[in-house]
Amino acid sequence: MKLRSPYFLVACAALLIFVVVATTSPAGDIRQAVQKADADRAASVTEAQQAEADIIADRDKLMAEVLRLEKEQADLEADLERLGQRLVEGNIEREKLEQKWSTRELGFREISGNVRVAARDLESLLKASPLSGGQDWRFEAISPLLNTGYFPDIDDITGMANVFFDEIQRGGEVSLEEATFVGRDGEPTTGRIYHLGKFTTIYQTSEEIGFLNWSPDGRRFFALGELPPRRVTKSIEAYLSGDSDRAPVDMSNGAALRQLTQGASLKDQLLAGGPVVWPILFIALVALLLVIYKSIYLHRLHGNTDRIMGEVNELANQGDWAGCEGVVNRHKGQKWPVVRMLKAGLAARDEKRETLESVLQEAILRELPQVQRGIAVLAVLGAVAPLLGLLGTVTGMIDTFRIITLFGTSDPKLMSGGISEALVTTEVGLVVAIPIMLLHTLLARRSDHLIGDMEEKAVQLTNIIEKRKLITSGTENR
Repeated sequence: MKLRSPYFLVACAALLIFVVVATTSPAGDIRQAVQKADADRAASVTEAQQAEADIIADRDKLMAEVLRLEKEQADLEADLERLGQRLVEGNIEREKLEQKWSTRELGFREISGNVRVAARDLESLLKASPLSGGQDWRFEAISPLLNTGYFPDIDDITGMANVFFDEIQRGGEVSLEEATFVGRDGEPTTGRIYHLGKFTTIYQTSEEIGFLNWSPDGRRFFALGELPPRRVTKSIEAYLSGDSDRAPVDMSNGAALRQLTQGASLKDQLLAGGPVVWPILFIALVALLLVIYKSIYLHRLHGNTDRIMGEVNELANQGDWAGCEGVVNRHKGQKWPVVRMLKAGLAARDEKRETLESVLQEAILRELPQVQRGIAVLAVLGAVAPLLGLLGTVTGMIDTFRIITLFGTSDPKLMSGGISEALVTTEVGLVVAIPIMLLHTLLARRSDHLIGDMEEKAVQLTNIIEKRKLITSGTENR
């Protein structure tokens, strides 16, 4: 609605007052009413003017505020336009940065992956290293690097490198510490632990000295079930006391020490070969006795041959045939082959040369079986021993296949008995056969050399006899 003029309102009010006064008051009071109405009118006019002035002032303020707001709106619109431009520029810059980051992110991921792979390799190395006992800080240093979502910084890489260097440094040192390990009885035991690099760990208590084995899963030391041999223990004691600079070192990370302390004895190995081993050992015993007997026999025979033939040839050169026969008869009871050969040659000394040579050759051939007796038996024993080993191999493999048929191949321990029998019998057979064949060859050569020596001595005796014949016949002719 539109607002009416203030003057119109004042006039209406005055008229109303007049009507009321005219109808209710006498004429004397009319003037007072008129005066009062004028005063009221003047007050109303003044009030209306004041209201008009206030309204005009408020309008000016509102117009100024509107102008200010319009200016602020213009400024905001300008700022909005500038921000929109900056937003466009920021989006362009963001796309550039995202493209640049995607390019570098591949390199960062590759670096992070390589560091993580190196950390996992280091973790495996530390778990398998006996130097990790009581060194939990090394695992704590690399544990963050094993997380897939973790990006390593230079401090993490430096820490991992320090762990590497610590392992390398301690791997080349000899260290001593007081620590707890699992003893041979399965109970925790405290003693002195010597680390010889990362290869061998030795423990020493008041009762014993032995080797420790590192368990990667439990990250603890376990004493080997058996103590080392006495010679190894003496070597360790001398090293620990400072009397020696040598100590046993296992380069196989415990495998050689377990074999040293838990190796089977010769008796155990032979028992693992089964019943076929005993005939092979019997063959070895027979061959040994035969070799000893034959070696002594051939040695004495060779010595007697040289001595007796020397005496006979010396007497024969002098023509003392009675002396030659005396020498032969003196050794007749010993039944040496050379004695019987000389006896036959001296008996035929008056025969022709061809006959004498035939007699001596026949005597040598007659003694040949006695000289070579037992050597052929050695050859047979040397051939039978590996055959028995092969027999044990066949029986062992038969047992192995029978076990496989019954129980399958899930448990290798079930097959170890047959395989042990198969391998041990072959080993024992070859161990017995090889020296038998070598000794057989040696004895055969010695017997052949002895026969050749007898033949040489026989020819020498023939020449002496023929020479004495010529001398005797020349003397008779003169």
